[in-house]
Amino acid sequence: MELPLVVGVDGSGPSLAAVDWAVDEAARHGLPLRLVHASLWERYEGAVPSGSTERPSEQVLAEYVVGSAAERARLRGPGVKVSGDILPEDAATALLEAGDDAAAVVIGSRGRGELKGLLLGSVGLAVAGRARCPVIVVRGDPAGLSGAHGRILLGAGGPGTGGEAARFAVREARVRGCVLDVVRAWRSPARGPAEVRDGAGDEEERAAAVLEAALAAGEPETSPELLVRRATAEGPAHRVLVDRSAAADLVVVGARRRSGRFGLQLGRTAHALLHHARCPVAVVPQRAAAAEYGEE
Repeated sequence: MELPLVVGVDGSGPSLAAVDWAVDEAARHGLPLRLVHASLWERYEGAVPSGSTERPSEQVLAEYVVGSAAERARLRGPGVKVSGDILPEDAATALLEAGDDAAAVVIGSRGRGELKGLLLGSVGLAVAGRARCPVIVVRGDPAGLSGAHGRILLGAGGPGTGGEAARFAVREARVRGCVLDVVRAWRSPARGPAEVRDGAGDEEERAAAVLEAALAAGEPETSPELLVRRATAEGPAHRVLVDRSAAADLVVVGARRRSGRFGLQLGRTAHALLHHARCPVAVVPQRAAAAEYGEE
């Protein structure tokens, strides 16, 4: 049985954008879609009196949110199998638990009730930082959201975090029939002028080697028709990838997941992309002891 693509829904504009993106993604990959809404109405409104026919307002709202999102999804993707669930948890916990049996979790950049000034809502940050499956935060400009660029951007990570992300990016580029851009950033060492020139060459060579190793991790999924473009770029990884996200339909980065560790497990690069990328961002976890790509 194929795992579903889970989408967090709460009736907000960003969550509806996530539904639209997820429907298209599910159709591309032939996956079922599971809409998840978190509601704690039973705790706040109390048990419904025996024999009462009146339903609590929060229950009615929860059912409406899921029902309208499901109708929207079916209209957009008639061939996609859609289901919906209302889970009695807070939003982050509900999505993390649903992610344990999901191909990926898709969420909007902000949730209902969160301030419009926030670049990324607290739920999105918590799920992206702790989930055990890939998490896609749907954000960006219209071109990136619609897939108009025909390009997937992969931030090439080291062996500790890059393998799963590389395989995810290769699969995504292949199913979309688009270009895969693989980028590794590097920094010039802090030395004297002559030493900087020599050291910069060494750093760029090391970056190229990391890039090739990351790409090799995705080779089982490659196909002859997949066009891969390799690039090394001088500068902080988070700035390089945020800048290049303006010409991408999806940017993919790895994240470490260490057993027994609590709290957010996101490096600087992933954190910056989740707040500033111009297209949707996929954070792909991999349990590893190595430092995350771009950690500074």
